[in-house]
Amino acid sequence: MRIAVTGSTGLIGSALVRSLRADGHEVVRFVRREPAAGDEARWDPARGHVDPAGLAGCGAVVHLAGAGVGEHRWTSAYKKEIRDSRVMGTAAIANALAALDAPPAVLVSGSAVGYYGDTGDRAVDEGAPAGHGFLPSVCVEWEAAAEPARAAGIRTAFARTGLVVAREGGAWGRLFPVFRAGIGGRLGNGHQYWSYISLRDEVAALRHLIDTPGIEGPVNLTAPEPLTNRQVTAAMARVLRRPALLPVPAVALRVVLGEFAGDVLGSQRATPARLLESGFVFRDPGIEQAIRAAM
Repeated sequence: MRIAVTGSTGLIGSALVRSLRADGHEVVRFVRREPAAGDEARWDPARGHVDPAGLAGCGAVVHLAGAGVGEHRWTSAYKKEIRDSRVMGTAAIANALAALDAPPAVLVSGSAVGYYGDTGDRAVDEGAPAGHGFLPSVCVEWEAAAEPARAAGIRTAFARTGLVVAREGGAWGRLFPVFRAGIGGRLGNGHQYWSYISLRDEVAALRHLIDTPGIEGPVNLTAPEPLTNRQVTAAMARVLRRPALLPVPAVALRVVLGEFAGDVLGSQRATPARLLESGFVFRDPGIEQAIRAAM
């Protein structure tokens, strides 16, 4: 199958491209610069431009592009970049797909469990409403921007991804060296739930969304049992055989991270109800399995 991917240089996108190509799929990588290779096509999300030649003949499109949520302090300018990169990028892809004479069968569009906001101890699945705050509002607009594709009859699935356990990047990419150095510890009181997923399960789940005709709408890409930050910390210490004795106070996180600290300290107990109902089988359902898979 010919499959187009945005965000192909990111943690998830690059792993997805490797997986697809290993199984013989043709992958077109959309880039925001002049294409430098035969497998690249140009898009400019800010201008709403997507090269239709790159989409021609595609059976599926996976849209993962967006500014990193934890890459910079949340200034007003960077919050705008977070929102615009997701909303404008999704709208550009959705409109381009809707305009094709022969559109792909499926659009898998990135989203996040940040949709639910702080759920405390309450477990939520895809039927839960959006939460309150900056990230939930971004996720609502992000998903809504794909409406032109859905209205054109393209099966559209939203991959609401949790924290991806990987050494190569993301939040866990920062945790691994800290814990290996023996200076890891819980964040705040450690009672907040983390909805996590191993990188290889994330890639497998995205491919499951591509290949399973009945799945559309929101799908939580998280391991079956979310754990508290305290439990995750203890698991990291066991697997890496290092102490985890230095908690990071909430006040220190707020000084370093600013507004983003509220989301780090917040609790999201999201469960993958639709993924499990559709027959998906996790390779790394437990936290220690996910950590070991990333080593």
